Amino acid sequence: GVSGSGQTDFGPQLKSLNKQLFTIVAWDPRGYGKSIPPSRDFPLDFFERDAKDAVDLMQALQFKKFSLLGWSDGGITALIAAAKYPALIHKLVVWGANASVTQEDVRIYNGIRDVSKWSEKVRKPLEEMYGHKYFAETCEAWVDGISRFAEKPDGSICQQLLPDIKCPTFIIHGGKDPLVPQAHAEYIHKHVKGSRLLVMPEGKHNLHLRFAEDFNRQVEDFLR
Repeated sequence: GVSGSGQTDFGPQLKSLNKQLFTIVAWDPRGYGKSIPPSRDFPLDFFERDAKDAVDLMQALQFKKFSLLGWSDGGITALIAAAKYPALIHKLVVWGANASVTQEDVRIYNGIRDVSKWSEKVRKPLEEMYGHKYFAETCEAWVDGISRFAEKPDGSICQQLLPDIKCPTFIIHGGKDPLVPQAHAEYIHKHVKGSRLLVMPEGKHNLHLRFAEDFNRQVEDFLR
């Protein structure tokens, strides 16, 4: 997700997912976490770039086939990777993801542009990792970068790629997600053939942290 890293975003997963069943690789996209330098930027193809980086990394680590778990921006990245590299992806889990950007989404994104208005609980680990200046500037650049998709036909980020996803796909969505309206999860579910959708009624955008035990169990059952 925006400004996220394996370390700040997936603590309960890195700690508690079953290491006897799975090898877990958490990576930081370029410009995030420990993948600095370079500084993060948001060209129009930043999701495609992240998807290629993720796949290139897994191949460099000599994994012939692997499953992808992606949250928020990472969910979009995972959808693109699964569509573009179908022979490599075993299964796919995405949550808090969207395949397009509406004008309503742009309004929501502008509501989080100023990181000083974020809750301290969410802001503090990111400020500790990046320093206030880099974190604040990156968030503003992200809002500008993702908002540009709203100018494209249907606001598409990767809508046209969804039918190309062939692997078993599990979409999870928080019923109270303030950042990504549920219609986005339903759209992905409708256009990824054979996918499964789970709505967690009390879940917000960070449902994998707030309801980590339930989330981890659902994901492990799906990936087995």
